[in-house]
Amino acid sequence: MKFKRILLKLSGESLMGEKQYGIDPNMVKQYAEDIKAIVGKGIEVAIVIGGGNIFRGMDAEENGLDKVQGDYMGMMATVINGMALQSGLEKLGVYTRLMTAFEIKEVAEPYIRRRAMRHLEKGRVIIFGAGTGNPYFTTDTAAALRAIEIEADVILKGTRVDGIYTADPEKDKSATKYNTLSFTEALDKRLSVMDLTAFTLCQENKLPIVVFDMNSRGNLLKLIEGEDLGTTVS
Repeated sequence: MKFKRILLKLSGESLMGEKQYGIDPNMVKQYAEDIKAIVGKGIEVAIVIGGGNIFRGMDAEENGLDKVQGDYMGMMATVINGMALQSGLEKLGVYTRLMTAFEIKEVAEPYIRRRAMRHLEKGRVIIFGAGTGNPYFTTDTAAALRAIEIEADVILKGTRVDGIYTADPEKDKSATKYNTLSFTEALDKRLSVMDLTAFTLCQENKLPIVVFDMNSRGNLLKLIEGEDLGTTVS
């Protein structure tokens, strides 16, 4: 196997599927099945999921809300998504723990690094909710931070496109895909891989990022088994 312990970063928007907002049960089911397939191969899996399908903190100010309050609302949205994904995984018999950056002990465990490491060693999937627990930080930064803390081998960033392109391939048909990039190249070319804080954390800690198409069923397993998918930044 290419990796032993991974952090999978999913966007909240991806859970919408064909809907305009909210959670599409079919997408939850598909993601859960794909994650179960790699757990079955002995891969240790941690997940960070965004909340943009329910509420985006960055939209708060435009809507007349306090920025800090908006960010906390966004963090709560990630917990809702985490609960949905946890439910999807547990229906398939995958042992799962939802850990949150601030206490909501009725629905999740508080994040404690050593406990998280133990869950992974026991083969449980961890979903990290509520971002970093702080306003002004995105779930990209939460993914980078948690991946470093749990000593993950890689961040796998699941998106709707199959890698990083010279331009947005959904808007520019002439855009070409990169197979590999260095952190310096990605910064120099101003490619939006993750937000700058998250990206810098990965660069400083030599943590590779693979951007790939998570919405194509089976891609996650192919990637884990060594198939050359997506774009690797290292």
